[in-house]
Amino acid sequence: MLKLFLIAGEPSGDRLGAALMAGLKRLTTVEFHGIGGPAMQAEGLTSLFPMSELSIMGLVEVLPKYFPLKRRIAQTAAAALALNPAAVISIDSPDFCLRVAALVKKARPTQRTIHYVAPSVWAWRPHRAARMARVIDHVLALLPFEPPYMTKAGMTCDFVGHPVVAEPLATSDERSLMNGSRPLILALPGSRRGEVNRIAPVIGAVLPHIAADHPGLRVVLPTVPHVAPLIRELTRDWPVRPQIIEDATLKRAAFAEADVAIAASGTVSLELAANRVPMVIAYRMHPVTFWLTQRALLIDTVTLVNLVSETRTVPEFIGARCTPDLIAPAVLELLENPSAQDAAMILTMHRLGAGGEAPGLRAARSVLAHL
Repeated sequence: MLKLFLIAGEPSGDRLGAALMAGLKRLTTVEFHGIGGPAMQAEGLTSLFPMSELSIMGLVEVLPKYFPLKRRIAQTAAAALALNPAAVISIDSPDFCLRVAALVKKARPTQRTIHYVAPSVWAWRPHRAARMARVIDHVLALLPFEPPYMTKAGMTCDFVGHPVVAEPLATSDERSLMNGSRPLILALPGSRRGEVNRIAPVIGAVLPHIAADHPGLRVVLPTVPHVAPLIRELTRDWPVRPQIIEDATLKRAAFAEADVAIAASGTVSLELAANRVPMVIAYRMHPVTFWLTQRALLIDTVTLVNLVSETRTVPEFIGARCTPDLIAPAVLELLENPSAQDAAMILTMHRLGAGGEAPGLRAARSVLAHL
């Protein structure tokens, strides 16, 4: 039986891992070990420790957790070595996963290592590809323009498609669950506690500007269980109280029925594009983290829809520009012209693999071909 050791560090990685596991189970007999969240556990993985311990982002945010994370890195590497799997497959979360891979490779240079989600070397810190090649053999890329960056550094790499193209869209019955007043705005302040703390108050302050022109304004805020209590606390005094949802069916309905979204930067922009929801991107991070990131950026946009479509259709309000007085006019403009982003969103989905084989299955084929 094929034995694999998988490592995911946050919810998006958990979903990628689960789809990969499902694809592998379709193609071969396989046994899974490692670290993952509820989606990977549902596919048969028993997590070494709670994945939530690894959902930390940003230099300043990581520093207080340095020693506990270092112990978890050593523990994870030891578990992988003890298993002696056909491959160690790390999924995103490079600050954690690549340190594990380095310890594994140091102890056992012949151990096959695969990383799912290419580092964004096209955006910043291009030297990461060469450093990653010291500990990773093969890469599964989500974006079609990434493989050349990886192969140039010395790894093999396959574009396997982005999982967003395989996610189910709401049925007509599900969409009816969101019947109500208009417009419907999606508030999406992120899935990490730090970003939620910084972005949710900004979104709340945008709402009075929108409600002044649209008194029927309704706000829906999909979230995940580990930050739901924080969301409820932060939105208690919003001028338009959001409908907070954790249920996957209601989330699909909300994405299908939304008129516009105010969203944190990240893969959520692709979920919105899949549902043709016009969006405004708002993002704040710790000032020191932001300063360091800005100095390293090689691109003029951080929104994946803009990057994949090679347009700059989606407006961004990042760092000091993430203010209600700048965001509100952009939201109002989209409510007046809701089709403004349609062409870019359609092109993005096509380039990410819409209409082809499911990315999880493509990733599974790539893993087995590499092994």
